Amino acid sequence: MEWDQAAAGFAAMGSEARLQVLRALVRAGNRGMTVSEIQEKTGIAPSTLAHHLKTMGDAGLISQQKAGRSVINTAAFDHLNRLANFILSECCADVQPKAVNDD
Repeated sequence: MEWDQAAAGFAAMGSEARLQVLRALVRAGNRGMTVSEIQEKTGIAPSTLAHHLKTMGDAGLISQQKAGRSVINTAAFDHLNRLANFILSECCADVQPKAVNDD
C-alpha cells in the first residue's frame, strides 16, 4: 500500500460519525446495510450520512451496490486489512533487544 492511499484511508476515518458508520458496517459483515439501516443504527441525519458514505466510498473503505431501489453499503474488508497491516507492519522495528546484563 502506498503512503497516499494509506493517508486517504485514515483521513476518511477521521471523524466520530464516520467511525460509527464504519463500525456498524463491520459488525454487519458481508450482508452490509442499507442507508436507512445505518441511519437507524447511528442516528446520523440522512443528508449528513450521504456525505460520510461518499467520503468513505471515495477512500475505498466501503463498497456500495444497488439492489433494486436500495443501496447496500458494505465494509471493504480487504482494504481495511491492508490499512491495518500498513500501520502495524513495522511494529517494534526500532526496539533494541535488551542485553542479558541490562537491568
